[in-house]
Amino acid sequence: MVTVPAMIDEVRVAVIGVGNNTSALVQGLSFYRATGSAVGVSRPRIDGLGVGDVRVVAAFARSDGKVGRDLHEAIFAAPNNFPRIEAGLPPAGVTVQRGLVDATEIDRVAEALKGAEVVLYSAPSGRPEIALAYAEAALAAGAAFVNTTSDPVARDVALVRRFEAGGVPLIGDDLASQFGTSVLHHTLLRLLEARGLTLTSSYQVNLGGTEDFRNLVENPNTKKQSKVNALGSDRVQIAPLGYLPHLGSQKIAHLNIEAQGWAGTAVSLDVRLQVHDPSGAAGVNIDLIRLAAAALRSGRGGYLPEAAALLKSPPGTAV
Repeated sequence: MVTVPAMIDEVRVAVIGVGNNTSALVQGLSFYRATGSAVGVSRPRIDGLGVGDVRVVAAFARSDGKVGRDLHEAIFAAPNNFPRIEAGLPPAGVTVQRGLVDATEIDRVAEALKGAEVVLYSAPSGRPEIALAYAEAALAAGAAFVNTTSDPVARDVALVRRFEAGGVPLIGDDLASQFGTSVLHHTLLRLLEARGLTLTSSYQVNLGGTEDFRNLVENPNTKKQSKVNALGSDRVQIAPLGYLPHLGSQKIAHLNIEAQGWAGTAVSLDVRLQVHDPSGAAGVNIDLIRLAAAALRSGRGGYLPEAAALLKSPPGTAV
């Protein structure tokens, strides 16, 4: 007798923000569904959910050039500059809706979120009041909320308790890119410690050409603290972010580590990293979405400890 595996219902996701990170995620979902490839995927399945089991059912943006357009058109609208993964992308059948302007529109958005299991907040950082308003809308709609920005949402203890009481997952704050500056820097610092060397000083410089970088140059405060949270060392200096439009969706990072080895002898390390920043976000968002959906389906509300390794500033870190 042949046992046929049970069909898994698709994870229905609403995305807030139709920028480069959403473009990378949406294009990637189409790519993996079409090819079945596992290239660049950290965990092919999470609680039985595959990458191809995730589908975007709603999208919100504030840009006039994106609102009212099909999602698969809007992700290529300026100022987005993440490259096309495939030559042709059929219509998504999802029309981008106008996002929150202020907290007075929570009820409107909550109604539009009904039917979504997970709300992925991928709008620009530096708007904490808007991030919290979307979290409130998600809670009202009974949808898990994933905050990918450095704005403090999951670090709001009272809000986490309300999500927990409602049986709705809340994940955040600020995703740790799949292979980004903070992940690499943190790993090198831990390696230094594990091998018995003494850290003298360290710094990192980040340059990028996306709108997210431009926004973070103008609103750097929460992002800088989030990077410090991720590195866990007060001897690391974070240089101000640099916005260079010609880099497009690529990020270039420079890391320096100065340390002392046996008998105080000098050790110096310089690293240059170049990645497509939105791809690094998508590679983590796909896991956060599936973790949130699995928890929601099992009735687990509030913060999910298993998501901590994928975040820069989980609950308990500084705001």
